[in-house]
Amino acid sequence: MFADLTLAHIEAARDRVRGAAVRTPLVRLHVPLDYDGAPQEIWLKLENLQPIGAFKIRGAANAIAMATEAELARGVYTCSAGNMAQGVAWMARERGVPCTAVVPDHAPQTKLDAIRRLGGDVIRVPFAEWWQVMTSHRYEGMDGLFIHPVSDPRVMAGNGTIGLEILEDLPDVDAVVVPYGGGGLACGIATALRALRPGAKTLASEVETSAALAAALQAGEPTTITYTPSFVDGIGSSRVLDDMWPRAKALLDGSCVVSLHDVAAAVRLLVERNRVVSEGAGASSVAAALAGMAGTGKVVCVLSGGNIDRHTLSGILTSDATM
Repeated sequence: MFADLTLAHIEAARDRVRGAAVRTPLVRLHVPLDYDGAPQEIWLKLENLQPIGAFKIRGAANAIAMATEAELARGVYTCSAGNMAQGVAWMARERGVPCTAVVPDHAPQTKLDAIRRLGGDVIRVPFAEWWQVMTSHRYEGMDGLFIHPVSDPRVMAGNGTIGLEILEDLPDVDAVVVPYGGGGLACGIATALRALRPGAKTLASEVETSAALAAALQAGEPTTITYTPSFVDGIGSSRVLDDMWPRAKALLDGSCVVSLHDVAAAVRLLVERNRVVSEGAGASSVAAALAGMAGTGKVVCVLSGGNIDRHTLSGILTSDATM
């Protein structure tokens, strides 16, 4: 384990995750002319094409690859709204060890079913109890190696490999917009960008019903807000994690807060223009870029995952109403 995440850690992680995680493509978004404030170029980093449908397999693969046999002997567990649990379950299955996921009670059934298909056990708890696991890094009575979905440096190093790939494909990128759940994805990518292209901005995208980072940036410290669950289930919380706040404050260039209506519109646009299926969290980055929140240059939107419930997707595609 290491405390301070560096470019060297991310480059080493790239070798470990190779074979588990896909090197995802960077594709141009076909932006309609009626988006007046949109950047001149919007690019999509398609992490929805990972084997589990989300970027989380990168961090899970790196963390489990770095664990010793003794640490894995009693199995692994994590806390997750669904995507990290799938990543950990996938890699645990590869290593032949049991996996358990502590999930919040609003986690979509699609993600719970996927965890179980991968051989993982699910413990469903109220959101407040789930959040306690996030902050304490443990679940009472659970044995095994705990892999934190956000603030584990090994996980952040795996996430940071996305930044390396973006810079290889678009060396002159001006800004990268990253969905912000707990900050592990955004801070991992920002670490790579700061080292290799310090002029590029890393911006978080949040939804208006759970924009804890924006509130913290405004207050100058983590502050508790009202969290309202929505179809954007992969990001957002009632408070920025205290152990992630120093990293997020130092590495990120701001937060772009978007509406549920704009996220739903971005989900529709991605399907209609690029034939890309995104969950709400992933589409939040696109909604922010389309609104001009990331500037007017070359902007990459990290499409963090595509694990959207089919009924939710159907509702978004057939209605202009906010979900």
